[in-house]
This record gives sequence, structure tokens and C-alpha cells, in this order.
Amino acid sequence: MQVVRDVEALKTETSGEGVVGFVPTMGALHEGHLSLIRQAAGLARPVVVSLFVNPTQFGPGEDFARYPRQLDADVEMAAEAGAEVVFAPSVETMYPPGEETPVPPLPEVATRPGLEDAHRPGHFAGVCQVVARLFDLVLPRFAVFGEKDYQQLLVIRAMTVQESDRWPGLEIITGRTIREPDGLAMSSRNAYLDAGQRKQALALSRGLQSAQSAASPGEAETIMLRALETGGLSADYAVVRDAETLLPIESFSRPARGLIAARVGNIRLIDNMGMEV
Repeated sequence: MQVVRDVEALKTETSGEGVVGFVPTMGALHEGHLSLIRQAAGLARPVVVSLFVNPTQFGPGEDFARYPRQLDADVEMAAEAGAEVVFAPSVETMYPPGEETPVPPLPEVATRPGLEDAHRPGHFAGVCQVVARLFDLVLPRFAVFGEKDYQQLLVIRAMTVQESDRWPGLEIITGRTIREPDGLAMSSRNAYLDAGQRKQALALSRGLQSAQSAASPGEAETIMLRALETGGLSADYAVVRDAETLLPIESFSRPARGLIAARVGNIRLIDNMGMEV
């Protein structure tokens, strides 16, 4: 296992004859991240894991300063899951002073659905900026993203298609959401929850699961909102959307996705499930 912090060292570790797999993270690794690393290790060698809390994807008043940081523990867990290289750059390495780090053109799925794009203005510009920069540095053949951040997954997939000349042959691989035994989707932000909030947070997965019985997207949304209200959560959104475009739908004639963003106190959590109706 090599821990590298600068671009030249990264190139040294990834310039051999192997096929590079990549898992970008902001650290505070949990079993969800580790499942992505194991998935990458089954596709490629070497596997590179980045640990970088990206300031450009956090908006004013969000939790950038207190986002969990645990480098030593993250390195150990990444190695055990199958990573050969951990890239832990500084902000100055990612965004060199005096140099422009452009934001790729945002695909429609980053601007039209009115989900994370509406509730976190500028978020996907920051995500696309940092992921594009990482792709340029790591030059992976495969990159694995979890479906828990479902809109982000679709944004990265669409950006990669748009920029196919820039990263020829790059495949975006989907990793399934990993849940606690009681159904709560694993998230680094779960560390903020106290015992009472932890119980409240179950309303997200319970609402999504209950919505599976709905006869229409509108009924499913009502079920999800009722579950959040019963749990004492404040909803940013609880919607059913087309699984590919994330635009509104009126029936289940196409593959659909239920998506929730809600706050437990001041802690914002997201979750989603396919609508298996």
C-alpha cells in the first residue's frame, strides 16, 4: 500500500502496465465505501482510492469544516479492502494557486430535476470539477460510484459520456447501497446522529420501502412524506422520478426511482430505492 500526496508520486504508482481502477471518496470510510473498493479490485489492478474533502462542492453553511477526517484509519481500511494506492492530496495539489481548474459543462441531469441541484446550488459544479480533475490525474479504466448518491452517479455517468474524448474507454461502474441491519443507508454523516436521531433517520428507508406498495408515483410520494412527518423529519424532497432522467413521471410505465432528502435536526441525509412496483 502506497500513500501518495503529490501528482508525480501518483503517476509513478499508476504508470505501469496494469488496468487502473478508481474509487473517489471524501474519507470517513465505512462499509459502503469498502464495498466499492472490493468491487474495483475485482475489475482492475492497481486500485486507487482518493481521500479528499472537496471544498468546492460544499455550499455556505454546510458541514465542510466539521466533515469527518480520519486519514490513518481510512488508509488501513482501504488497504484491507484491496486498494494498492491511496491518493490524499492537499487543496493546493488539487487546485494549484494561480491555475484555473475548469468546471466541465454540466449535463441536464445536474440542472433540470430540481433535487440536489435545487437544494444545494453549486454542488454539482464542484462535484464535476473535482471528479474531472481526479480522472485527469488518475487516468482510470474503471471508476466505481455508489448508487446511494443516485443523482451524483447519473451526473458523473453523463459527464463521462460528454467528455469521452478526454477519458477514452473510461467506464463508470455502479455500486449498490449498503445498509445497516435495520435498513439505514450507510453514510459518513451518520456519525453526527445521536441515539434518538439515529432512530428518527430510519424514516427515510422505511418510507421508501413502504412506497413500494403504491399504485402511482403520486401515491408513493404521499407515503414517503407521511413517513418522514411521522418520524419528525423535515423533508427537502420525497419524490418518484424517471430512473434515467430524474424528471417527473405520472405512471410506472418506465423504470422509476424514489428519492428522499430530509433533515434530522440540522443533519441532512439522502436515500433512494428503485420502485419495484
